[in-house]
Amino acid sequence: MFRALDYLYFTYKILINPILHNMKTLHRSFLLLAACCISLFALNCKQQKKVNSVAVPFTAEALGEYIYAGPDTLPDAKCVEPLSVWRAIVDGKGTGTPVGNFTVHFDFCGDAESHYGNCYAYIVAENGDTLFLDTSGQVLDGRLDEHPDFVTSYWKDTIRITGGTGKYLGAAGTLLSDDYNSSEDLYSHHHWTGTLTLVEESK
Repeated sequence: MFRALDYLYFTYKILINPILHNMKTLHRSFLLLAACCISLFALNCKQQKKVNSVAVPFTAEALGEYIYAGPDTLPDAKCVEPLSVWRAIVDGKGTGTPVGNFTVHFDFCGDAESHYGNCYAYIVAENGDTLFLDTSGQVLDGRLDEHPDFVTSYWKDTIRITGGTGKYLGAAGTLLSDDYNSSEDLYSHHHWTGTLTLVEESK
């Protein structure tokens, strides 16, 4: 009988007790790991900010100077079919809401019927924040009844806001152009209205 008890004690001491000890250690480790994960998750949720989209009216007027207008023989040629007949580069200045005073740049291509596209364009506010633009359409000869008598050609097309930098990061929107060329000067005249959608983070 004593040998049987000794055997049972030996079995518990050598085999079962270490297993139980290891299970307790593993259980404590699991609880500690779970507590760490919960803490990190809570901290991450606290740090995350809710993103809201805010749509604001956009209006702007600008005068553009034709830096280049002609066949795309420039070193950085980019015009391809079907818009490969001519290229125009325009730099301008304007003012608007909510952008304030700004500079604007357009670089686009066109065909023999004055369709234009393949456009690289942007607006830069005084603080350096930038709105990226994309547009295409057609320049039409003549003028509309509401235009001044000196208008020689015009275009009324959609301008898409495709992003930005600074406070315009993630911006989107759609503008309608009411633009024209004039017999009184060598500038392009720009009038834009539409909606600018800004991304804001709530604290």
